[in-house]
Amino acid sequence: MKTDEPEFIIGRHPAVMALKSDQEINKVFIQKDLKADIIGQIVKLAKERHLVISNVPKNKLDQMTNHQNHQGVALAIAAYRYATIDDLFANAEKHDEAPFFLILDELADPHNLGSILRTADAAGVHGLIIPKRRSVGLTSVVAKTSTGAIEHVPVARVTNLVQTANELKERGLWLFGTDMQGTDYRRWDAKGPVALVIGNEGKGISPLLKKTCDEMLTIPMIGHVQSLNASVAASLLIYQGFNSRHPL
Repeated sequence: MKTDEPEFIIGRHPAVMALKSDQEINKVFIQKDLKADIIGQIVKLAKERHLVISNVPKNKLDQMTNHQNHQGVALAIAAYRYATIDDLFANAEKHDEAPFFLILDELADPHNLGSILRTADAAGVHGLIIPKRRSVGLTSVVAKTSTGAIEHVPVARVTNLVQTANELKERGLWLFGTDMQGTDYRRWDAKGPVALVIGNEGKGISPLLKKTCDEMLTIPMIGHVQSLNASVAASLLIYQGFNSRHPL
């Protein structure tokens, strides 16, 4: 699944050219306290494309780019090829199983995405769906955290999650979201064609996407902390899906 593209585009002018092109970009890294006009142009172009911008110290940029002449700018680009929605359905058909997909709504942390990929592979999930904007993509950090699962679980990147969710429903899938209020996840029956929606680490599932869900699931908690890390919550839900699809 790897491409021949480099992991980063570095340098100010190459960054401007890439931001003006159709190049898929996952995240923009800019050295802290840079004031040049071209830096402002880079920030403006990145915001127009709704990309995540991270201001980092010079030593971090040095490490990320193997001490190349980055001029205070690095664009993280797709290191892995993305699948299509049809590829995900084909993967389910190949295993002679009803589709079991994950929809990740603007997940920001690459470690969370990598961990979810690892669990998805272990539990037989047929594919992940992520948005092109405001979401972490398939990077080397994701690949490392997934411990190889990135090579086995197809990931589709779509322009509009709400539109894609409705298309999945038209193709026979039931959508289940996650929320503080809902059905206890231990009662979830995931035997048929299903897609599980996992929300952003801070905001949860967006209101429009939540409206497409057929049912909301909740993870009961009795401790003092009333929230779980996104990848931990996803793992619990994925394995409930696994349990109902592969009972003892």
